[in-house]
Amino acid sequence: MTSISKIALACAALVAASGAFAQKAGDNIVGVGLANVNPDASLGPLTNSTVYTSSLAGTTAKVSSETTVSFGLLHMFTDNVGAEFTIGVPPRVTQDLNSPTLGSHPGAAKIDVWTPTVVGKYFFGTAQDKWRPYAGLGVSRVSFHNISVDSNATVQLLGGTSASMTSSWAPVYNAGMIYNIDDKWSINGSVSYLPIKTTATFVGAAGTTTGDVKLNTTDYVIRVGYKF
Repeated sequence: MTSISKIALACAALVAASGAFAQKAGDNIVGVGLANVNPDASLGPLTNSTVYTSSLAGTTAKVSSETTVSFGLLHMFTDNVGAEFTIGVPPRVTQDLNSPTLGSHPGAAKIDVWTPTVVGKYFFGTAQDKWRPYAGLGVSRVSFHNISVDSNATVQLLGGTSASMTSSWAPVYNAGMIYNIDDKWSINGSVSYLPIKTTATFVGAAGTTTGDVKLNTTDYVIRVGYKF
C-alpha cells in the first residue's frame, strides 16, 4: 500500500470515528451534575386584611442563591433538534424581608422550589462535531413547598399561622454547549433564564397579607452525560 493510500485510509477512519462523538438522531443522553440557582426577587405592594397595609409600604425581598444536584434526559429527534427534560433536588432558598417601617428581617422564610422543565433545543454544527453549541426554548412548572417562617415576633405576627406561594408556568430561555469526550461520555454546560411570577400569602395574628413576587432567575448548570 502506498503512503498516500495509507494517509487516505487513516483520514477516512478518523472521520468515521469522529461521527460517533456528536449527538445524532435517536440518541438518548442522561446527565447528572450541579445547578447554581440565582433568583433576582422583586416584591410588589403588600396588602393586609386588617390595619397593617400602610406599615408594609415599601417592603422589599431578597432570595438567596443556592447550588443543587441537577438531572437531565436529552432525546435527539434529528441530528440538530432535540428535547430535554430536567429536574433537580429542590433547592431550599431563604427569603429576606426589609421594611422601612417594620425593619429588616433576614431569613424571614425558607422555601423549597421545584422547577421541572422541558426545553426544545437546536444544536448547531453537524453530527461529526465534538463541540455542539445549542439554543433552546421551553417551559417550567414552578411550585413552592415546605414554607417555614422565622420565629421573629414581627414575622410571626404577619405569617405565623400559614404561608403559601402560588404555582405557575414560566418560559425558559436556554443556551449552552456540549463537549463530546468520546462516543458515550460528554460534558454539558448551559445557562437558563426563567422569569417566574407568584403570589405570596401569609396568615398571622395581624390578618392575611398578600403580594405579587417576581423571581427573575438565572440558572448555571454543568452535567456529565452518558449516551445510550
